[in-house]
This record gives sequence, structure tokens and C-alpha cells, in this order.
Amino acid sequence: MTKTTAKTTRTARKGTAGGRAASAASPAARAAKTASPGKTAAKPGASTAAEAAARPAARVAVGKKVPAFSAEATGGRTVSSRSLAGRPYVLYFYPKDHTPGCTTEGRDFAARYAEFRSLGVEVLGVSRDGLESHEKFKAKLGLPFDLISDPDEKLCRLFDVIREKSLYGRKFIGVERSTFLIDAAGVLVREWRKVKVNGHVENVLQAARSL
Repeated sequence: MTKTTAKTTRTARKGTAGGRAASAASPAARAAKTASPGKTAAKPGASTAAEAAARPAARVAVGKKVPAFSAEATGGRTVSSRSLAGRPYVLYFYPKDHTPGCTTEGRDFAARYAEFRSLGVEVLGVSRDGLESHEKFKAKLGLPFDLISDPDEKLCRLFDVIREKSLYGRKFIGVERSTFLIDAAGVLVREWRKVKVNGHVENVLQAARSL
């Protein structure tokens, strides 16, 4: 065998070996390129924080116990499912302080508040307004009950009252006027959605009398 032939043979062998090594390493190389530096692959079946946040939260349902909740209210009060346990209560959700419909509804509940209390039923208003706005609204109307502040919409979403709304052709996300009657065992017994203010409080009072 000549020197030229031997050199050619050795070169061919190296090329074959190198091709095999590259072929074997390619899956690992591809995986390394896909993975982000400093991160490990997620375990099969594991969910990301974004996926967990996207899952629907618990929702209330008539005939079912209201899930646990806690929120700040006027008068430095913290209202929770625990603090309300053992007595019936009304939660009425309204869009915004100092607006005409919400003012009328607040006054209507205030006018019949003594009758609710005679039945052992507590009344609480809820909106996304802050506590400062609530305190002013309560003082302006002389409301005898507290108002819950829900700026992060946790309570609103628990009771599923956040809806797309329209005003003068402009669409926005807001609170759908709704009222819920919960019994002493913490069970939701009645709900009113898409509430029309006129005559509404009387309907809630009649339902409270049947508890």
C-alpha cells in the first residue's frame, strides 16, 4: 500500500467516526438549545403559575355553602364568612359609590334596614370602591350598615358579578347589580342578578321573612 493510499484510508475512517459521534450527540445538542439557561425541564403533569391563575375560582351556587371569604369594610371592620357564621345576611353588589342608581338602592336598603334586623338578617353593600370612598358614601346617605371594599374583585368574582357592560356605546368591565341572601348555615338560598332597583329591596325582604 502506498503512503498516499494509507493516508486516504485514515482520513476516511476519521470522517466516518466523526459522523457517527455527531449523529449520536445531536438529540442532546438539540435539547440543550431548546432548554433555557439555568432552568430545568418541568415535570410531566406539573402546571405553571400562569396556568394555575387561569383556572376558574370557586363560584357560589344556590343551595350550596358559600366558599370562605374575607374583606375590609367601613368602620375598620373585617367581614368574613367566619365572622358572619350563625346568622343570615344579605350581600348586595352595586357598580359604584355616588351614582344615581346605587344611591337609590342604598337608601332603599337603609329604609328597610330595621325590618331586616328584626328578622336577624344583616345587610352589607359591596363594590370595588376604596374604603375612603365608601366612608364618604355611607356618611352622605346615613347608611346604618357597612360597605365592603373589593378593589381586587375577589368577592365580586366569587359571586360571579363581573360582566362586560355597555354605556353610550362604550364597552367596559364592571359590576352587574346583584343581591344574595345567605342563611345562618352559610348556604346561599336566593340570588337576584341584573337587578332593577325599583321594588328590589321589598323582594329581598320578603325572601328574608321565609328563612
